[in-house]
Amino acid sequence: MTPDEFRRHGHAVVDWIADYQSRVESFPVLSQAKPGQIRASLPANPPVQGEPFDALLKDVATLILPGVTHWQSPNFFAYFPCNASGPGILGDLLSSGLGVQGMLWSTSPACTELETHVLDWLVSMLGLPEKFLSSSTGGGVIQDTASSAALCALLAARERATNYTSNQKGCEGRLVAYASTQTHSSLQKAAMIAGIGSANLRLIEVDQDFAVRPGALAGQIEADKKAGLVPCFVCATVGTTSSNAMDPILEIARVSRHHNLWLHVDAAMSGTAALCPEFRHLQNGVELADSYNFNPHKWMFTNFDCNCFWIADRKALIQTLSILPEYLRNQATESGAVIDYRDWHIQLGRRFRSLKLWFVIRHYGIEGLQHHIREHVRLAQQFAGWVREDDRFEVAAPTPLNLVCFRLKAGDEANQTIMDRLNRSGDLFLTHTKLNGKLTLRLCVGQTHTQARHVEKAWKRIREEANRVR
Repeated sequence: MTPDEFRRHGHAVVDWIADYQSRVESFPVLSQAKPGQIRASLPANPPVQGEPFDALLKDVATLILPGVTHWQSPNFFAYFPCNASGPGILGDLLSSGLGVQGMLWSTSPACTELETHVLDWLVSMLGLPEKFLSSSTGGGVIQDTASSAALCALLAARERATNYTSNQKGCEGRLVAYASTQTHSSLQKAAMIAGIGSANLRLIEVDQDFAVRPGALAGQIEADKKAGLVPCFVCATVGTTSSNAMDPILEIARVSRHHNLWLHVDAAMSGTAALCPEFRHLQNGVELADSYNFNPHKWMFTNFDCNCFWIADRKALIQTLSILPEYLRNQATESGAVIDYRDWHIQLGRRFRSLKLWFVIRHYGIEGLQHHIREHVRLAQQFAGWVREDDRFEVAAPTPLNLVCFRLKAGDEANQTIMDRLNRSGDLFLTHTKLNGKLTLRLCVGQTHTQARHVEKAWKRIREEANRVR
């Protein structure tokens, strides 16, 4: 593809994306495709000769689009937001165009230094402790997802607890990690991958608000120590996936410090709310954490994937993950004057992800980002108020931010029925959880273009389907 051809086809792709964004609201939010339908529509064999680019773009519309669930629809209220934005998409395009592989500082200094700089920006933007700054003992790095961030934190905790010997000798089955029953399932996978074992991940009971009980955590740690085990790690969550529960970080930190446990704070979605000073109290105690992460690709308008992970002692992470074969040796690395982010995560290669994050921050500015977060929270709180005013429904969990957990009082079958009907209609997309053993509907407000009219329409449709339930 020549530069002139690229320019022409690139304009066509941008036009296609812009057109898609302008009409995304017209599509059924949840794909209506049946299992195997998309694959059956594709040619059985690859083309022997190249095809015109126009044909490729046409097939995206006719063959691929029917199998897309529209995460960028303003009527997407399921799971959590995974929102994109114009500046984020263009930053990602630029990253692809440059084609940088930033495993070392020397393989593209700008890739490393922009990332370090933007992660330092975010420390002040989110009100995080200064120990997470690159100018201090810590620093930040962009991971792909919060799952990878949690795994890196657990690996560093494992090595610190074994005086950096488990990388060589393996685990002996005595290390124990802690999370709550509401902590994201990625912690179980991390325990499996890290060699700690899922049986040695203790899931601590929660209170009536679905936040971990610090007393129960302390009791379990004491019991494990008496049994000859070695507690090493605890994860506290700012906004659980299931119900947006807020773990009491300060109390958990005190327990962790007393027992010399690594404290990781997972603020995957809700950490974005800390852009607004009035929401920062939800993560009081974060200054005592050993590591922290949040996902700009969830609620900060930066398209997937982009997780920001900070660590208070970068030496602990580097010592855990660093391997330096001869073919990666270079003068800049040997000087000790640069950061080589290959030592900060699992994979060697890395994309120029900081470009899209930089674009988003500069396009919106702090005030622009705050405006959207506050509006999403306002709309969610308004929705929660409507639920409380309808005697047929109940709010099933506290609603500190932009997630409302609610249900019909008529029982699980009724809730399953109205959710299935709504999702099949294509008008909106909801998902569920189980709280106190009861099927509970979740409505999460956070998509980039969601406005008051979309939330109002969602509540209208929910009530309509509730009227049909007998």
